[in-house]
Amino acid sequence: MTLFTGLSAFPLTPADDEGQLKPELLQHFLERIVAAGADSIGLLGSTGGYAYLTPEARKRTLQAAVESVARRTPLIVGVGALTTEAAEDLARDAGKAGADGLLLAPMSYQPLTDEEVFRHFEAVAAAGGLPLCIYNNPGTTRFTFSPELIARLAGLPNVVAVKMPLAADGDHAGEMQRLRAMTPEGFAIGYSGDWGAKDALLAGGACWYSVAAGLLPDPALALTRAARNGDAAEAARIDAAFAPLWALFREVGSFRVMFAIAESLGFGGITPPRPILPLEPALRERVEAALSRLP
Repeated sequence: MTLFTGLSAFPLTPADDEGQLKPELLQHFLERIVAAGADSIGLLGSTGGYAYLTPEARKRTLQAAVESVARRTPLIVGVGALTTEAAEDLARDAGKAGADGLLLAPMSYQPLTDEEVFRHFEAVAAAGGLPLCIYNNPGTTRFTFSPELIARLAGLPNVVAVKMPLAADGDHAGEMQRLRAMTPEGFAIGYSGDWGAKDALLAGGACWYSVAAGLLPDPALALTRAARNGDAAEAARIDAAFAPLWALFREVGSFRVMFAIAESLGFGGITPPRPILPLEPALRERVEAALSRLP
C-alpha cells in the first residue's frame, strides 16, 4: 500500500473569528504542500481541528481541498466522529468528493471496549469503500489499540494501515516487527509524534504523519527523505534544527504551536477554536526563534 507511505502533511483548517472556513488560505496551505512534493495530505486530522468542526464545515473543507489538490497529491481525510452513523456519513462524503483514503480515530465520550471499536471500524470501512488507516491516538481519544486489535482490524476489507503514536520505550523496530508478524503483508505501519519521526523512520516506519509538514513541508520532506534513505547523519542534522520546535510541541501542544507558526509565516487572522487560546507573547517569540533555525 503506497498511499500511506512517505510524508503525510497535516494542514490547519483556517477559519476567521466567526469560525467560518477561509478556503483560499486552506488552498494556499495545500499548494505549498503539493509544491514541496509531499507524498500525501492528511486533511481534517487532529492538526486540522476536525473534532471542533460541524459536519457542514468538514464538507466545505473537503470540497475546497479537492478543488485545490485535483489529484496531484493523494488526499487522506479524517472521518472520526462521536457516533458510527456520523463517521459513516463522513466516509461516504469523502469517497463521493474524490478523496483517496480515510483516517479514522475512535472518538467517544464514553470509554470504548475493543469490540465496540472493532464494530465501529467495520461499519465505517464498509461505508467509505476507500483504503483506511487506523488512527491510534490515545493522547486525544484515550483509547489505545492493542496489537491484537490492530491485527484483527487489519483483516477487514479496506483497512490497510495504522498511524501509531511513538513507541513508549523507543523501540520502534521491535514494535513494528511484532505488528508485521500479526498483520497482512503490505499493511503500512507509520508514526506520528514529530519529535520522534527521525527515529521511527530510520527504524523502518512506512510513513511520517507530520504536524509540522502542514506549514513547513520543505524541511519536513528533507528529513523524511534522509531517514527513509538510511542517511542517519543527515536525518540527525535536520532533526537537530527542528529540536526547539519539537520542544514547544511537547511543552504546549503542536496544535497551539501551529497557529503561532502560521502567524510568524505571515498567515495571520486565524486563531484556534475556543476554548483553545493563542500562545502568549513569550511563547510566540520562542516559535519565531525556532523557525529561524530551520534549513
